Amino acid sequence: MRQRHIFGQVFTLESIIAGVVFLVVLAVFGYALLRRRAGRPVDPSQRSERPRLESYYVGVLGAFAVFLVAWTAWQNHREHQSADRPPVRVDVTGFQWCWTFAYPQATERRSVSGTCRGDDLPTLVVPTGRPVQLKLTSKDVIHSLWVPDLRYKMDAFPHHTNTLTLTLDREGRWMGKCAEFCGHLHYSMHFWIKAVSPEEYDNWLHSGAGQAVAS
Repeated sequence: MRQRHIFGQVFTLESIIAGVVFLVVLAVFGYALLRRRAGRPVDPSQRSERPRLESYYVGVLGAFAVFLVAWTAWQNHREHQSADRPPVRVDVTGFQWCWTFAYPQATERRSVSGTCRGDDLPTLVVPTGRPVQLKLTSKDVIHSLWVPDLRYKMDAFPHHTNTLTLTLDREGRWMGKCAEFCGHLHYSMHFWIKAVSPEEYDNWLHSGAGQAVAS
């Protein structure tokens, strides 16, 4: 998935920078500690300020901060680039303790739901290669739509709508969960997200096949 790849790039770079900073601080601390234990006399500085050293320190920190903010913003722009076609819309409603996926763009408004008990899990069907706009809300308490393998997560609040846009570039099926503790059956609040070809998606959306494509 493109978003997953971009997330991996950003996370890897930020982890490397954090690791380098940690090692530098650890090395300086270790040097000071060994020097102290060696008993080498150190005369305290008589200067109350070291403006040149402090300006270098602030400059380096500021450069890292600007770079990370700019890099992250650019990667976020890449992840949410506008598409030529309007996005596919799916209205997602969380409730105790399952999900409903409604497709307002269908010829006859279609929705998919379940009980989230045993094998009765609802499936969020989406096309590959097209942006999919999820409109999330909740009927009762706070839920959170989470697809661990795809790095997607968004909270669903009652009386409020959050929007999450995703694009899947290959067909497949992945397990999704609720990531917000929402009651005693929270642990079973799972669903499937399935990506199919645009042709298969359109046939399913505008036919009477129900959930046939999602099996």
